[in-house]
Amino acid sequence: MTRSKQPVTVPADVSVGDFLAAVPDERRRADAERLCGILREVTGEPPVMWGPSIVGFGRYRYRYESGHTGEAPLVGFSPRKQHLVVYLTGGFEERFAAVLTRLGRYRAGKGCLFLKRLGDVDESVLCDLFDRTARAHKEADRAATGEG
Repeated sequence: MTRSKQPVTVPADVSVGDFLAAVPDERRRADAERLCGILREVTGEPPVMWGPSIVGFGRYRYRYESGHTGEAPLVGFSPRKQHLVVYLTGGFEERFAAVLTRLGRYRAGKGCLFLKRLGDVDESVLCDLFDRTARAHKEADRAATGEG
């Protein structure tokens, strides 16, 4: 019997407030709560848990050239032990290079930023990155659904 692989990162019926309250490091918890408020304001969407550890805002559908389709939050974050991980759009380093020069201290991964502390970055620049990411993902959604 062949089973299709189910995605792990899907909306979960878990309280975002409880998840954030359980972040053990006080400073990381405060940063996560602040980031949650910022993302709610920028996206206009409520926070939703995606899987066990990602707080996401909004959702979009995507379709790869291979035909693979899926759904993900427009923008999200996870308060990990070492960093706040902020999930942006793939290729953001090239797409938003000029904006990133003004951001502050961060490390980049594939589609995400790693922040030691929220205070290490310029929040207005971070908001700009969130807005650009949400718009890019909404474009991808329109393309995936044939509405664009």
